[in-house]
Formats: sequence, structure tokens, C-alpha cells
Amino acid sequence: MGYLTAGLGAAALDGRAARLRRRSRRISHSAYLLSRRIGVSSWSFRNYFPQTRPGDDHGPDETFALLDFPHMIADRYKVHHLEFVPPHFASTEPAYVDELRGELFRARSFLVNLAIDVKEMRTEGGLSDPNETVRDAAVEAAKKWVDIAAHLRARSVSCDPGKMNPLNPAPIIDSYRKLVAYAGRRGVRVLVGNYRGIGSDHPEDLVSLFKAVKSRYFGALPDFGNFPDAKTRARGLALLFNYASTVCHVKGMEFDAAGNEMKYNFARCVEIAKRQHFRGIYSVEFEGPGDAYVGVQNVINELVRDV
Repeated sequence: MGYLTAGLGAAALDGRAARLRRRSRRISHSAYLLSRRIGVSSWSFRNYFPQTRPGDDHGPDETFALLDFPHMIADRYKVHHLEFVPPHFASTEPAYVDELRGELFRARSFLVNLAIDVKEMRTEGGLSDPNETVRDAAVEAAKKWVDIAAHLRARSVSCDPGKMNPLNPAPIIDSYRKLVAYAGRRGVRVLVGNYRGIGSDHPEDLVSLFKAVKSRYFGALPDFGNFPDAKTRARGLALLFNYASTVCHVKGMEFDAAGNEMKYNFARCVEIAKRQHFRGIYSVEFEGPGDAYVGVQNVINELVRDV
């Protein structure tokens, strides 16, 4: 009986040790980054989506649908965090959104951000228009996409402020307070990036906006590429990463023969993000000439090297 007890005890210890060994196995740094810290935006492959292909038929022969996107990115790049843009949705009907959610689940992927770039945001002054009717139309349009983002379990949506007037910020503050209140109740953050001049030349304008709206569901989406010069980029990223917790955009614009970004100092941007303790997703947005598949891979390689 003593031998049996001892044998059972030894077997239990061996089993516990095996479990501990499995738990202690470490994945490589590159595998960690690919699975936990790097994402890809569908906008990187805009020329492959029928809705956003060039009108001159100079796009690639290959096309695909958003339903295919999670699997393509996971299979090709081993990346499981994604960004979508509204034009790539074939429909906003519940059945389609349910199907898209299922494809994300089957690819073991996650939607980190949905970039709300719809016509109401570009009508007149959009969310910043002095006319409350125009602003409210933009807010209502954005709410529809907040609901879709929430159903897809996205962490955030990003919304362009439109024609923001830094000398009269009251209209845009009003719009974002309404939208952030709505999104926050659904567990979705609202992000604003340095885009189309907003926050690019004067990133301090966005900081003032974040302070005025003052919500944990409102923050920045820093973009490495959208600055006029290196000095403004360094200052702007240092400011904006203080308000960024979900995602940043990593632009792929132009590469040398080795696949390194030439339009801006890539490593310096990553250094600033790390110094500001950024823990979110580095989302690849390829906007350069040439093959999008290669361009996205180049940016991923740089992120694996520098993050």
C-alpha cells in the first residue's frame, strides 16, 4: 500500500512538473509581436477591394472581400489584429456583420479599430461644423458604426473631426462629448488621429481637445507618417502617445532596397512610442507605390526589428 501511495504521489508530482514546464515555455520575441502587438489595416490593400480600387483600372488583377481578409492576414503574416474601413464592408445588415464576426473568430483574430470615414464626416464641416444640424447628422452616422464596432468587439473607432477651428473649439467638443458618451456605454473608445492637417502641423490642438472632452473613452491615434517634418513628428508623437492606449498607425510609404522606410525615421518613431510606454497595437497602413503584400511585409519586418 505504501508503494502504491508513493507511486501515485510521484505521478502527481510528475504531472504537476509537466504542467509547469508547459506554462513556462516562452514564445520568441517576433512571435509575441506578431500575435500581440502588430496589426494590419484593410486600407493597406485598398487596391484589392472593388469598392476602393483605382478608377482607371490600373489596380491588380486579384481582388478579395472583407470576409476573406482576416484569414489572408493570419495565414500570410501570422498577424491577428486588424483595422477595417467602412467602404470595405459589403453590407451593414446584421446578417453580414454576424458573418464577419464569425470569420474573425475562425481566424482567431481581433478587430482593434474601425476607422469611420463616411460622407457625413466630410459634409460641410462634419463634426466641427458651426451648424448643429450638420454636426448631429455626422454624430448619428458615426453611432451606426460604433454599434457595428461593438458587435465586432472592436476596442475603438476613429473619427476625423472635420474642419476643426482651433479658435472656436466649442462645436467639435460638443460633437465628441455626444459621441464618446454613446460609445463609452458600449465599451468602445473614440480616437482622433493627426490626419488631413488636424493635429499634424499643430499637435497641441488635439491635446487641448482631449483635455476638454476629458474621458477615458476618448484619446489619440498617433500616425507615424502624417507630419510635415521630422521636428514636428518628434514633438507630435511625444504629445499624442500620452493619450494613446489602443492603436497607432505605422505608415509604409517608400522603401530602400533592403525594405527600410525612407520617408521618415522609423526607428526614432518606435523609440518615442516605447519611451511613452505605449502598450497598444502598431497597425500597418501601407500607402506607398508598388506591391502592397511586399510593402506590408516590409513594415512588419521593421516593427519586429525595432519594437
